[in-house]
Amino acid sequence: MTLAPWQREVFERAVRGHREQKLGHALLLAGAAYMGKRDVAEAIAMRLLCSSPGADEFACGSCRSCRLFPSQSVGLASSQAHPDVQRISFEPTEKGDKLRTEITVDQVRRLGQWFSLTSQFGGAQIAIIDPADAMNQSAANALLKTLEEPAPNRFLLLVSSRPGRLPATVRSRCQRLEFRQPVTEQARAWLVEKGFADADIDGALLAARGNPGLAAHWLLNGGLGLRATVLQQLSRVGAGKDGPIEVAQAWLADEFAELRLRFAAEIALEVAGERLGASDGRATGLTPAGDVTRISNWFDAINRTRGQLGTPVRNDLVLAGLLLEWRNMFQQAR
Repeated sequence: MTLAPWQREVFERAVRGHREQKLGHALLLAGAAYMGKRDVAEAIAMRLLCSSPGADEFACGSCRSCRLFPSQSVGLASSQAHPDVQRISFEPTEKGDKLRTEITVDQVRRLGQWFSLTSQFGGAQIAIIDPADAMNQSAANALLKTLEEPAPNRFLLLVSSRPGRLPATVRSRCQRLEFRQPVTEQARAWLVEKGFADADIDGALLAARGNPGLAAHWLLNGGLGLRATVLQQLSRVGAGKDGPIEVAQAWLADEFAELRLRFAAEIALEVAGERLGASDGRATGLTPAGDVTRISNWFDAINRTRGQLGTPVRNDLVLAGLLLEWRNMFQQAR
């Protein structure tokens, strides 16, 4: 299994802890989205189950356990899957036409029952919950019983990009493995190795605030183009060329709504940086009236709107009001 340098650091820490008998029974793999936390969780699980790991500390890939390990990831029948691995994520709804938006208490209770069984291969039992912060309150409470009653060679791996949403009672019972962003040179070298055009890498890393995984995701999926469009639309709204209501409706019309609002918030932050003389130059030309506090309040409001997407709140009206406020700042500047 090939891991990026920052991912390998976390993996090696976990393996070293296991070798020294200091590895916790519950691990919280925490860090920004797209940093490869799930890949590391899988690598750790595979290594803990492997009967003959290599000199590089990774699983051998050829023993019986390693051959069965990937089965659940590729959707093979349960009879062909590794019996000592459980992966908990979003399950289909009762109608089966889409996935739930949270991990339920029934899933966690079934996991607790599974952990009470004897290992099929006589070794470790490992469960991966991803994203762990998607557990509802009842599910998190049910997980406490498993966390409070650790058993030898039983490991629970929680993967989360928003660990702060987990109850403190859960976090305090986990050994935390933090994913930290690499230095720019390391991130850049990794993106070059992935085959991205050299001319695109710096802009992508800048937009992703140094997160190489997120930069790669945007380069592959048009995220930078979407960001440029949001910047252009904010400029046009500020100039009175586009209406706040029309732009609000367009921003919320598809599955990229959350990402558009994220980009809008970041652009506002960059505008505030320009006012303080600390901008990187990406938002040059956006010079609304008002002090930094006013812009910062707009940044906070757009992020609150991001957080309430999918709720019954009329987000189109809220967002239209925010875009009107944006236009007013620009009109006052003129």
